[in-house]
Amino acid sequence: MSTTQSAIRVQANGTHKRGGANGRANGSIIANGGVTALKDQKTDYTRWRLKNERGCQTWHYLETEEEVREWPQSTADKYWLGLDTEQPDLPPARTPFEAAENGLTFFSQLQLPAGNWACEYGGPMFLLPGLVITWYVTETPILESYAIEIKAYLFARQHPEDGGWGLHIEGVSSVFGTALNYTCLRLLGVEPDDPRMVKAREMLWKLGGALNGPHWAKWWLSVLGVLEWDVVNPVPPELWLLPDWVPIHPWRWWIHMRQVFLPMSYIYSKKWSYPLNDLTRQLRAELLTQPFDSITFAHHRNDIAPADNYHPKSWILLVLFWFLAHLWMPLLRPQWLVKRAEAHAWWLIVAEDENTNYANLGPVNGPMNTLCSYIHSGPDSFAFREHLKTLHEFMWMKSEGMLMNGTNGVQVWDTAFATLAICEAGFATSPKWQPMLTRVLDFFDDQQLAAECRDQRACYRQQRRGGWPFSTAKQGYVVSDCTAEALKCVLLLQNTPGYPTRLPPARLYAAIDVLLTMQNRTGGCASYEPTRGSPLLEHLNAAEVFGRIMIEYDYPECTTAVVTALQLFSQHHPAYRAAEIAAFTARAIAYIRAAQRPDGSWYGSWGICFTYAAMFALEALASVGDTYASGSPHVHRACTFLLSHQNPDGGWGETYRSCETGTYSPHSTSQVVQTAWAVIALLEAGYPDRGPVERGVRLIMARQKRNGEWPQEAIEGVFNKSCMISYPNYKFIFPIRALGLWAGRVLCKFVRYIHYALLYYTILYYTIHTIC
Repeated sequence: MSTTQSAIRVQANGTHKRGGANGRANGSIIANGGVTALKDQKTDYTRWRLKNERGCQTWHYLETEEEVREWPQSTADKYWLGLDTEQPDLPPARTPFEAAENGLTFFSQLQLPAGNWACEYGGPMFLLPGLVITWYVTETPILESYAIEIKAYLFARQHPEDGGWGLHIEGVSSVFGTALNYTCLRLLGVEPDDPRMVKAREMLWKLGGALNGPHWAKWWLSVLGVLEWDVVNPVPPELWLLPDWVPIHPWRWWIHMRQVFLPMSYIYSKKWSYPLNDLTRQLRAELLTQPFDSITFAHHRNDIAPADNYHPKSWILLVLFWFLAHLWMPLLRPQWLVKRAEAHAWWLIVAEDENTNYANLGPVNGPMNTLCSYIHSGPDSFAFREHLKTLHEFMWMKSEGMLMNGTNGVQVWDTAFATLAICEAGFATSPKWQPMLTRVLDFFDDQQLAAECRDQRACYRQQRRGGWPFSTAKQGYVVSDCTAEALKCVLLLQNTPGYPTRLPPARLYAAIDVLLTMQNRTGGCASYEPTRGSPLLEHLNAAEVFGRIMIEYDYPECTTAVVTALQLFSQHHPAYRAAEIAAFTARAIAYIRAAQRPDGSWYGSWGICFTYAAMFALEALASVGDTYASGSPHVHRACTFLLSHQNPDGGWGETYRSCETGTYSPHSTSQVVQTAWAVIALLEAGYPDRGPVERGVRLIMARQKRNGEWPQEAIEGVFNKSCMISYPNYKFIFPIRALGLWAGRVLCKFVRYIHYALLYYTILYYTIHTIC
């Protein structure tokens, strides 16, 4: 951060005191007539800069003119902030290939010096409150520029009609979103009589108030001291002391679930709350629909609003909670066991911190682990101070304000997809693009995970040496499809003339070793690690707002990424673990075929939804020769499914409701990204009728701007069925890939036509010449 950056220090009485050179951000608050109402506050966007150190991204606000002169704003900075990028209009694209090149011309300007592409990874609306509550209860000064832009973002994403907030930016208003974001704004200094806050409060009360919030909301509000811990269903750390063979042990849970449960259980066991002050006392009156002193909080543990109750608690979980709350916690729980459980949970928290360089798995357990460090070791401890520094890596600035990303970025993931699109579109062999792609290769070289975790088995971490993460090597979590896509990029570039060899065979072999550990018994692949627990564990899903969160599952997307990477690797290194790769591939393809639904679709778990999954599944099938021309019934059914959902304008469009319901939900308008997914899917399938594909290509071209970019449309990604998340780079990556693939296929057919025509006329000429 800028050394002169002023901050808002959260005081124990709930007031705010400004610090810094002039008590304000050196002219950074743009207001009519000075510092006025919150809705008029905005920082000067020409002063924001994105710093990228080996892929680790932090936004900085420059307060002095000298800083502004020494650190010019880049095109990428301007783009993400919604400023004029000053990129020229390009010659109108006459062909799909020219449209792809125009898109790449613009997109290349967004590459960062480290070689990666950056972007926001927003969408969820429950992340910022946990961060702000953590800052507040640890009395950590909040940068004024951050405070202004967080407030701006939350108000920009407030529901325009009912005044609430949902689970994600396109979701309906819920208690989870409304109670926590209202609280966040109040902690940042917004007054309760602000009309927008009045409207939000009215919506919250219609939903039943904070007592109707899901488990995570009640937990955070209890940490803040607004609710009492009796309202939170038990989160006992003793589960970590169970023998590993026990079917419900947390090590068997999905990595995100267990790494949230870990600090949550530690803090719950200590019943730690911030001391009551004027502001939190006011929040009790604002968030609750009845007087605080009249509430028996234990009676409201299982209260939840219908809008939040996506995954209702099972009767098994309700019985377990009753036992824990009424018998175990008050009567049976010995103190020696409590101390041992808390000590072991703390050891696991420290292991997570050290194995991720305090970046942590994500933006939920990151603030929670920060708070654990504060509680255990104090505000001056090394761990707490390191956490405060790394929390900034989750933050992202955009035209609407500052949000919190769903991880510390999408660096490896988006850069891999972008590189594959560029290669498949035929640009990698052009000298024009080789410097850009060489920087990409350098980035993948730098981000490959070089060593296993400390105490890998004791902290239940997956083998990772040789793999790649979703974001950065610093964060350190290996992911199956990220490893696969990055490996494909390295193989493609290093085997294209003009590129250096950065990764020798031994490092490629290490990546293969990781991938071969990722297959489940079903033949499919999960994300961070193979499935460890039974689907029956979903009966213990206490999060309520998410589905399929307790364990890892098979995903067509991850399976396709891994199997295509293995096949590409075998083309260049046919001897290495050949039999295992062949067996892995056979099982994976069998899973892809079995996972297809009767209507020809596949359910997508990481993108919306059936369109996204079809692109991957058809690529996997094509890699083993299953195409439309080969007569594959799976491919025929998939093409029929896709074509049945093509819109009259030639495009495809699917809403997030598909993810929630498991049934295809058409969008009101065609979406460029989903149209690109469908076009790619049909091209991978080898669908013989050019008409539908060509219409999709024309829509993609028609939506492109004169400078080569495509406008942002609906949200693209999803996790755990119910929460959507943004992938803004997809609007470049997949149109470029779709247009390039189409151009390449059409060109190949044209070349083949010319070749056969010349051959025919040559034979005819010599036949006539011989006769004559």
